[in-house]
Amino acid sequence: MNDRCWDPQRRRWLAAALLAATSPGVWAQGPAWPQRPIKLVVGFPAGSSPDAMARTLSGPLAERLGQPVVVDNRPGAAGNIAADAVARATDGHTLGLMINGNLTIAKILNPATPYDPLTDLAPVSLLATAPLVLCAGPAVQVHGAGVLAAARAAGAQWNYGSPGVGTVAHIGMEMIQARAGWRAVHVPFPGNPQVIQAMLRGEVHLALLPPGLAMQQSQAGKLHAVAVTSAGRSTLAPGLPTLGELGVSDVQLEIWNAVAAPRSMPAAHIARVATALAAITREPAVRERLFQQGWQVAGTAPEGLARRIQIDTERMRAVIERLGLRTG
Repeated sequence: MNDRCWDPQRRRWLAAALLAATSPGVWAQGPAWPQRPIKLVVGFPAGSSPDAMARTLSGPLAERLGQPVVVDNRPGAAGNIAADAVARATDGHTLGLMINGNLTIAKILNPATPYDPLTDLAPVSLLATAPLVLCAGPAVQVHGAGVLAAARAAGAQWNYGSPGVGTVAHIGMEMIQARAGWRAVHVPFPGNPQVIQAMLRGEVHLALLPPGLAMQQSQAGKLHAVAVTSAGRSTLAPGLPTLGELGVSDVQLEIWNAVAAPRSMPAAHIARVATALAAITREPAVRERLFQQGWQVAGTAPEGLARRIQIDTERMRAVIERLGLRTG
């Protein structure tokens, strides 16, 4: 393991997260909470996959917490504007629904990122995971493995879209390019709905999309789904081969959504939200709705999310350093 991400400060951070999640003292009596509506900040626009998940969970979460849960979309900078807003919040009633890029990649890719996920945010719950789906737009006239060969031949004449610099879709496509031997131009967008719109207009050739959006567009005949980034075939994208089956080895990626809180939020409040989310994600109707959106429910407690952040931070640091990617 890379010792730079396992220094004493980060050990203390993980230990604090584990203690907050497991200590009986977190349930000590105190003022009733929440005392007013909860703000659930999402770093991507309406219609995006994180937005859909937030709106699926906000109603059941409000019922369990006894206060409204208001989804607050703040798109920009691949979700990092929203993540920074959550890290700075001091009202005690702000949470963030974040993608893994915000919690693992952002600070590695750009050291100037204003928040540090390991010190400024507290893990609450890993909600759900999914592979990505490599998709081609109408501008690409070939299907299947032919897409990979065409991309290699086109080089910089082709481009690919992502929901922002530092997202797993961005890093993943760079990994694919390095393995498959092509060099398309990266075009970042505020979110995946904008990526898809640009693809449908013929302005963008390729993208890595969440399974829900990818299969919806593929089944409608608008985009061509090529392959999944998982190690094996996925029930979220039935019938699609893996990239490995098409000859692109060692590209296994998952996206995930999680809830995080400001580091200043009391451990008892974090524990209450985590317990509520765990119960909600066990409900069959919620699990089915998230599956239809293209997600496999994880529903882990704060300590599970803390471990996943540590593991993925190490892995993505190695990938980013190997590819020589930096934005700041």
